[in-house]
Amino acid sequence: MLDSIRARLIVIGILAAISVFSLWPRDVKIRTRGSDGLMHDTTERRVALKEGLDLQGGIHLGLELDQSKGKVPNAADAIDRALKVIRTRIDEFGVAEPLVQKLGSSRIIVELPGLKDPARAKAIVQRSAFLQFEMTDKEGLFRRALPGMDRALAAAGVSERSVGLAVADSAHRAAPAAAATPGAPSSVEQILGGAKKDTSRAARRDAAKATGRDTASTDTTLTGPLSPLLFQGGMPGEYLIAQEKVAIVSAMLRQVDSLRLMPRGIVMRWGAQPLSRGARGYLPLYALIERPIITGEELTDARAQLDPLTNQAVVNFTLSRRGGRTFERETTKHVNDNMAIVLDNLVQSQPPVIRSPISTRGQIELGSSSLQDAQDLALVLKAGALPAPLQIVEERTVGPTLGRDSIHDATIAATVGVLLVIVIMVGYYRLAGLLAVCALVLYVLFTVGGLSALDATLTLPGVAGFVLSVGIAVDANVLIFERIREELALGKSVRLAIDAGYKMAMNAIVDSNVSTILTAMFLFQFGTGPVRGFAATLIIGIIASMVTAIYVTRTFYMIYLERRPGLQTLSI
Repeated sequence: MLDSIRARLIVIGILAAISVFSLWPRDVKIRTRGSDGLMHDTTERRVALKEGLDLQGGIHLGLELDQSKGKVPNAADAIDRALKVIRTRIDEFGVAEPLVQKLGSSRIIVELPGLKDPARAKAIVQRSAFLQFEMTDKEGLFRRALPGMDRALAAAGVSERSVGLAVADSAHRAAPAAAATPGAPSSVEQILGGAKKDTSRAARRDAAKATGRDTASTDTTLTGPLSPLLFQGGMPGEYLIAQEKVAIVSAMLRQVDSLRLMPRGIVMRWGAQPLSRGARGYLPLYALIERPIITGEELTDARAQLDPLTNQAVVNFTLSRRGGRTFERETTKHVNDNMAIVLDNLVQSQPPVIRSPISTRGQIELGSSSLQDAQDLALVLKAGALPAPLQIVEERTVGPTLGRDSIHDATIAATVGVLLVIVIMVGYYRLAGLLAVCALVLYVLFTVGGLSALDATLTLPGVAGFVLSVGIAVDANVLIFERIREELALGKSVRLAIDAGYKMAMNAIVDSNVSTILTAMFLFQFGTGPVRGFAATLIIGIIASMVTAIYVTRTFYMIYLERRPGLQTLSI
């Protein structure tokens, strides 16, 4: 018997040690990019038991399809596909216990507890991340079509000044609260850059001189509304637009598209990064072949790193076998041509020259972007592109104050509930109740340790599940104690009555607990957010309660009887 007790105590001690170890705070190393541009290792102390959104705060987002630019075909399917993409992105983002679920048929709910950078998370969730590789217009189709575009725009009454006034008026209506300060240029002046100064022929010549290039138009009189604003870049299909003229050129290009003047198979895309030429800033505009040689659908992996030669952030990507074959075939045809890497319709850096055929591996240069930006890009590229743009229609931030209040109230409720259980058990079952309370201490340790070991997150419903499992643990002891009472009333000895009590109550305990676990498993499988937290805590609590009620209290009784071999009565 002593060997059996020793073995039981060893098992209980191992379970307790594992629980304590899983709850022990850990120092986690985090690599961050400092203000000096270098990577630094910092250490952060994290507790093992994580808290949910309702306990530690975080962000709640409601997302819907953005149909402002046109109706999205098959919206229900687009929402389902977007749900999978967002869930993959959030899992890679590293937020503890995120909630990503569909609400109704048109909305996606995202909850991110303990988030320190909400703006970054929103950018990752909303980013389309559609990657394309497109060749530049080396044949000069757009350049040759410019005179015709100028004539058509002039005939339609489009001029730089009229478009600038319309753009300025639109911007003014969109931001009525942004009143100009005394001495600041008006909205029209900000967009047009000063009509008297910048629309003169001399100013155009100065700008062309600053860029080191001629204007894109072949018309030396510069009478067209569009071509005088475009300055030839350093490669075929590249044009530079003064930053104050970007809105005007963008509006004119929309007019060109509406008049169907764009050459067939050509698409205009803006660069992602502005350029400096002399004292002025320019934004590159690229004429590209609309049909991409390959898209990001063939991408299988993407990783961010710092280029050892330039110390700039880059994203190295890997393509599938099929994609690699296609990429190699197409790049073989375009050796010594410029290929633009287009992400979300923006050209990333200056289109590089294809020096030799490219197979399954390539690199995206991000210029002055940080390593974190590169990591975010790699994250969304691996997760895939959204089937349609998403807009945030609901946003709530749960602050730490609400979290502290929730923890305080939940702690009071749990403490009161457990104290009442202890008082009732000791008062009604006396010594047997005291043994059950001792086992209850181990039950709490096993439950919390199990939650930590499984990397679960504690929420307010989880606290409710924990308190409920306390009642279930006590209920198993009540069944055993009542059965022991019945056996004692039949005249059995204390040892035989205890053995019979545990044996007879076993079936009822197992049946009730297993049925509860099955119900909780369904809640965990099909529920979301708080329901899953409640179910997870309840399942772990029930398993811990069965261990303590059946195994731990029985061990305590064995030790008690071993020390009192001649015991005739039992305080129960």
